[in-house]
Amino acid sequence: MTALEHDDSPVYLKLRASIAAAILRGEYRAGDQLPSVRALAAEHGANPLTVAKAYQSFQDEDYVEVRRGVGMFVLPGAVERLRVAERERFLTGHWPRVREHIALLGLDVNELLDREIA
Repeated sequence: MTALEHDDSPVYLKLRASIAAAILRGEYRAGDQLPSVRALAAEHGANPLTVAKAYQSFQDEDYVEVRRGVGMFVLPGAVERLRVAERERFLTGHWPRVREHIALLGLDVNELLDREIA
C-alpha cells in the first residue's frame, strides 16, 4: 500500500492512489501510455469496471487522455498538477487525523522525521 492509499477506502480509490503514486514517482511521464484496463485489473486482481472507474477519475481531472483504439496517455503537466492536488488532499483530508494521532500517542514530530522508514 502506498502513502496515498488507505485500508478503508473503496477499491477504485486504492487503485487510483496506486496509479497516482506511480505517476508521481515518475513511472509514467507525460506522453507515456498507462497499462490497459484489463492488464491493470489482472495485475491487481480487480474487476475491470473498477479499474475503468479509477482511470475515469484521471480523465475527468485532465491528467490523461484516451486515444481511441490505442490507450490512455499521461498528459503534459499532469505530474505537477497531480502533485498539487494530492498535496491539498493530504493536507485537508489526512494531515489533521495524522496530527491528532501523533498528539494522542505523545510522539515527538522531530523524532518521527529523523526516524528511518522501514
